[in-house]
Formats: sequence, C-alpha cells, structure tokens
Amino acid sequence: MNDAKTAERRRTKPRRWLRHSNPYHNPRPHQPTLRFSPTAWAKLLFLRDLGPTEVGGFGISAADDCLSIEDVQLVRQSCTSVTVHFDDAAVADYFDSQVDQGLQPSRFGRVWIHTHPGSSATPSLRDEETFACSFGSVDWAVMFILAQEGQTSARLRFNIGPGGSLEIPVGVDFSRDFSASNQADWKAEYERCVLPPQPRPPAIIDDWPADTVPRTNEFLDEEWADLFGWPDDERELAYGHEEFNPSEPFAEVVHV
Repeated sequence: MNDAKTAERRRTKPRRWLRHSNPYHNPRPHQPTLRFSPTAWAKLLFLRDLGPTEVGGFGISAADDCLSIEDVQLVRQSCTSVTVHFDDAAVADYFDSQVDQGLQPSRFGRVWIHTHPGSSATPSLRDEETFACSFGSVDWAVMFILAQEGQTSARLRFNIGPGGSLEIPVGVDFSRDFSASNQADWKAEYERCVLPPQPRPPAIIDDWPADTVPRTNEFLDEEWADLFGWPDDERELAYGHEEFNPSEPFAEVVHV
C-alpha cells in the first residue's frame, strides 16, 4: 500500500520540482539583444535613405542597459558607397562633448553603427579591419550594420578574459519611453557631418618635375585616381558633383 502511494506521488510530482531538483540543471542564460528605441531606429532609417553612400555613427546607450540604444550620433566623415572614414578630430570632439554631459565611454563609444547601400549587411573586409583596429582594445564593443533593404548584422565582441565574439539579434524596443522624431534636425546633422571623399595628394609631389605636376581636371579624374587605385565609386563621388579646381586643395603642396 505504501509502495503504491509513493509511486503515485512520483507520477504526480510537479514539473517545477523535477526541474529544480536536478543539481546539474543549467538553464540557458538570456541571450543579449541589441535594441533600438523607436526614435533611434527611425533616425537611422532616415539617415540611411538620405544619400547613396554609407553613413556611420555611434549608438548612445541607456544608463541602465548598454545594449539599449536611445540615439544615433553622427560625426564628421567622408563617405562613399563602400567606405566610411571618420575624421579623427571630430571623433575626439564627440568624445569630449559626451564626457562633458556626464556620460561614460561605455554609453557612447562602444556601439559602432553604419549602413550599407546594397542589400547585404555582411561586414566587408574593411569593416572587419576597422572593428579590430578601432575597437579591439576596449572591454567590449558592437559592430552594427543596416543594409538598404532592411537586412541587419550585429556582432558583440568582448575582450575580457579569453575574449570572444558572437552574432546577436536586433530589435526595436517599445517598452521604454521615447521621444518624437525630428527629421529637420536629423537632416541638418547629416548635411553637417556627411561629406564626399576628399582628394588625397601624394606627400612626394614637391619633388615631381614641373611638367608632370597635375594641373587639369582630366588628369585628376583619370591618371590621379589610377595612381592611388581609387575604385570607380570614389572617383565619381570625389569629382562628379562639381567642377574641381586643382589649385585649391593642393595649393600648399603643388607650386603652380
């Protein structure tokens, strides 16, 4: 009789008891997720669609959650359809301004965000190099990419202990308070920060014979770009918007 009652109790033992009675039970920890506020997500989509090039910036996190992005902040940068180059002085000014507001670098300098004009959010070789060189020494960082057709990629890298990295999901978080959109300010920020690539003269140009110094737009459009191996999209962005005067950007290095 007692054996029958014991067997009955075992069959009806609640599942939660069974779960907690296992000393080796190790539930899967909560998977980290990069979450944007609706305002930050709307701003990023707006900035992505303003021009034909990539655009990049930093995510500003919530005070209590480093993976909850409340804003996307641009810095002065030169962009093409395949590259984003941040101006070093502008990055330094950005860091100074955020520190002056009382923020820690973990809130404003760990989430690198940029867009891809195409359909792929897969990091390019240059993306990988930039992430490794610029964020390889901090305790943790995220590289986030948003493609033109909505594809996303988010990689969390941590350099504490043995280090490592993992792909994390991305979402929009409506559970927190968020502000209204401000497209006029977003556009002004874009126009202030996002610039076409600037021509890059060689350091040895002073030693060139006078008859070989580039003086015409035709040379700059073709031979100059060939010399530096510029891809076609960089040539178009550098010289395709307006008539180029070679005496202005090279006045200090080209004696004409």
